[in-house]
Amino acid sequence: MQYTTHYSSPLGTILLAADEIGLTGLWFEGQKYYANQLDPANEEKNSPFHEQAKEWLAVYFSGKKPNFMPPLHLTGTPFQLAVWELLRKIPYGKTVSYKEIAQNLAMQKNLPRMSAQAVGGAVGHNPISIIVPCHRVVGSNGSLTGYAGGIDKKIKLLTLEKADMQNFFIPTRGTALLEVLP
Repeated sequence: MQYTTHYSSPLGTILLAADEIGLTGLWFEGQKYYANQLDPANEEKNSPFHEQAKEWLAVYFSGKKPNFMPPLHLTGTPFQLAVWELLRKIPYGKTVSYKEIAQNLAMQKNLPRMSAQAVGGAVGHNPISIIVPCHRVVGSNGSLTGYAGGIDKKIKLLTLEKADMQNFFIPTRGTALLEVLP
C-alpha cells in the first residue's frame, strides 16, 4: 500500500508517496509524469518516511546540502534503476550530461556505447525528483533541457545549489519548456 502527503515548497506543492519500505515518489504538482508510479489505491496518510523526506526538503530548500538520505524504494526497469543510481551519485551543486551518464553506464555494462536518448528517457521518468537529482543532468552542449518539472524549476534548483550556470542556456524548442516561454 502506498501512502501520500503533500509538502509546500518554495517552488510549489510537492506530492510525496511512500510504502512500507521507503519513499516511492516525489513530484511537483502538474509536472510531466505526475504520480505515474502511484498506486491508484493509495491512502492519504503521513508516514515516518514522509516526515524524513519533509525534513530533507526543508534542509535542501534552506540552501544547505542535507547530510542524510530518507529511505528510498525505487521501482522501475533494470535500466531505469541503473540510471537512477548514477543520478544519486551526482554531487550537490554539480552537473553531468546525458552523454556522460550514457558513457558511464556503457562502461559499467561493458558495452561499446549507450544511447544518451535512452538515458534521457530514464532520467525523465525518475519518480523521486530532487532527492534523486535529475535536475543536475544537462545537455552536452549546455542546454538545460529535459526536466519533467519544467526548466524554470530546474534553474531554481541548480541556482539554490550554487551550480556554475554560466555556460548553460535555455533551449528554444523541446518538451521541458513548461512555464518558461510566454
